[in-house]
Formats: sequence, structure tokens, C-alpha cells
Amino acid sequence: MSSTNRTVVVTGVGATTPLGGDAASTWEALLAGRSGVRLLEEDWAADLPVRIAARIAVEPGTVIPRPHARKLDRSAQFALIAAREAWADAGFTAKAGEDPTVDPDRLGAVVASGIGGVTTLLDQYDVLREKGVRKVSPHTVPMLMPNGPAANVGLEVGARAGVHTPVSACASGAEAIGYAIEMIRTGRADVVVAGGTEASIHPLPIVAFGNMMAMSKNNEDPQGASRPFDTARNGFVMGEGAGAVVLESADHAARRGARVYAEAIGQGISADAHHITQPEPSGNGIAQALQNLVDATELKPAEIAHVNAHATSTPQGDVAELKALRKVFGHDVDHMAISATKSMTGHLLGGAGGVETVATVLALHHRLAPPTINLDSLDPEADGDIVRDKPRPLPAGTIAALNDSFGFGGHNVVLAFRTV
Repeated sequence: MSSTNRTVVVTGVGATTPLGGDAASTWEALLAGRSGVRLLEEDWAADLPVRIAARIAVEPGTVIPRPHARKLDRSAQFALIAAREAWADAGFTAKAGEDPTVDPDRLGAVVASGIGGVTTLLDQYDVLREKGVRKVSPHTVPMLMPNGPAANVGLEVGARAGVHTPVSACASGAEAIGYAIEMIRTGRADVVVAGGTEASIHPLPIVAFGNMMAMSKNNEDPQGASRPFDTARNGFVMGEGAGAVVLESADHAARRGARVYAEAIGQGISADAHHITQPEPSGNGIAQALQNLVDATELKPAEIAHVNAHATSTPQGDVAELKALRKVFGHDVDHMAISATKSMTGHLLGGAGGVETVATVLALHHRLAPPTINLDSLDPEADGDIVRDKPRPLPAGTIAALNDSFGFGGHNVVLAFRTV
């Protein structure tokens, strides 16, 4: 295989989510069908139309020492926690160079956020108005930068091959991982830490999304509010957290004897060119991303046993995604176990692709597809085999799985992974 078409594998996973403070506890909760959505208890939420969200299960202040945490936006804190876990899970014992198995000049970091340091921006503006110029934190700019999480992860591991932050709304985390795959496949790096993060549970984003009629207002039943593919779905529930993976060239992983979770096959990308917030209802844009993935990777539809759907619980988006799968894969969709993990985590926006990649990789590794909860009445237009109520075993042999991520602006990203 040439240096510009190298096999890429996943050797480490990490997460901090509304379901758990690490990848293992998150995975356990997904299999158990537990919801991370809760009623917001802050005073500022009392009079909002939307008073529910999926808060992080383990506060970052209990993990990152306060002197360090106060210099990081909440989104960067999440990213650092997930990246540290993935780095250690991959078997690295120190930053690049100090750990002799990884060269800092051959190490990259690609960590994305859809919104960036929005809580820092809004909170520090409040400080400026209420307390004056001298009280604004000198760390504000590096905290609010959208590339802040990626920069801090790059500093943490010593990445010098490139540190990047693609921003494509709710597709950002998946696009980051796709970019990282290409960094390795084309020979720019041997190892890349990649993922997505988001921390936007704050009055302004919640009110703004709510006024767009994009979010569920089912405040009376928080845990039942996120209900992908259900006839009663009425919008997404905002979540927060981060997911990260360590990607390596297969040769590099083999040389150091690393454990491999899955092969990262590649990505398919497209744009709807339809509307700034609404999905293209026929699914044509998503279908093009799926077709681009197949054309670029020679992925066989018969291999695909599992799909971690984007499925945010919006009336239009959920159905458009299934239409796209059917357009590209036809009858092969009938053997794809489709999971909508946002039914449990809520929608982590730019962090969704990172967390759902971790879930997709673990589904292949353990050969189990997580359930979709809150699916009491399947939409008649939901044309697919949705995993409901309990986990479903995946077939033996070589199988593949997809992770779908789509964002405002019409961004479509599909990632593919295969068992090893």
C-alpha cells in the first residue's frame, strides 16, 4: 500500500457525556437505555420555554485542577478530559517525544466545536457590563476561540504535525474525525487525536434554539423528551460533553503492539445547498454523502450491519436521513441495525460526532447495537430497522458501521468503520 493510501485504525477512545464521565460508563448507560436528560435547576431556567437539557454526568472541576480549569472554556475542559482518556486508552504513557513510541512531528490533533467558547463570551460580557473593564479575565480570548479545545489538546499531547478545527455546526465533530483520517491516509501524520466537544447549555443558546422551534419543550417529561423516529417527536434536547478517538496508521499501531478497536474506513461529505437550518426533505444531500463514501472507499453495502443515525428527534430530519439510506443502499438497509443514541444523550451539537463515533466504534468492538429509547409509536415514514428497547447483537465476521452527522447550513458527513 502506498504512503498516500494507508490503512487507518482506532486505538483509543475517550468521552465525557451526560451518561458518564468516561467512555466505559457512557457505553454501559447506552446499552442500559438510560437517559441523561434532566430538568434544569438553575434560577435562570425557571421562566424559559425550554427548561430541560442533558447536563454532563461528571463535572470537569472534579477532574481538572482549578488553576488549570479556570483558563479553559467548558468546551475545552470536556475535550481535554476525553482526549486524555483516549490517549491513555491507546497505550501512550506521556506526551509525544517523552513517550518514545510517537514522534511529535508525526502527531496531529483535530478537535471541533460547533459554537466554540460561547459560555466564556457571554459570561465575560456580563462581567464587563456589571463589574467593569478590570474584572474581565485576561484568558478570555484563548478561552472563547473555536480552536481553543484543539489547541489545548495539541499542547497536552505535544502534537506538531498540525492542529485543526473544522467548524460545520452539528457535523463538526464528525468532520474533525474525517479530516484526521485523511491526515493519516495521505501521510501527513502517523497518529491523530480527534473528536468533538460542546458546552452551550446557557440561556441565550437555549432561548435561540427554542425560538427557532428546533427544541422539545416537553418539560414535564425530561427523560422522554428526546424521541427519534417517534410520531410524537417535537425537537431535539440540548446536551453537552465530548468524545475523542486516537487514530493511527495500521503500520504504526502494529509496530508498537497497540490494541485495535476497528478500522477507520473513511468519510463521505456533501452539502444540501437547500436552507440555512432546514434539511433537504428528500434526503438527496445526505444520499450524496453516502454515495461519495462508497465511491471513495469501495465500502460494500452488504458489509454494513449498523448505523448510528444522526436522528436528532426533529420531524423532518429523522425521516430525510432514512430516505437517504434507502436511496443509496436499497434493500441492504433491511439488514442495518439503526440506533439513535441522541434519545439518551441529547444532542451535543458539535460534540455529537465525537461521542457517536466512540459509540459506533464500541458497537463494532463489542458487536452490540445500542437501543433507541422513547420510541413508542414508530413514524410510518421511518423506513428502516430501528433498534428498540434493548441492545441487539451484531453479526459475526467482517462487518462495517456508519456514523451519520449533519449540521445547520446543509453540512453532511458520514464516517465508516470496520471490524478487524
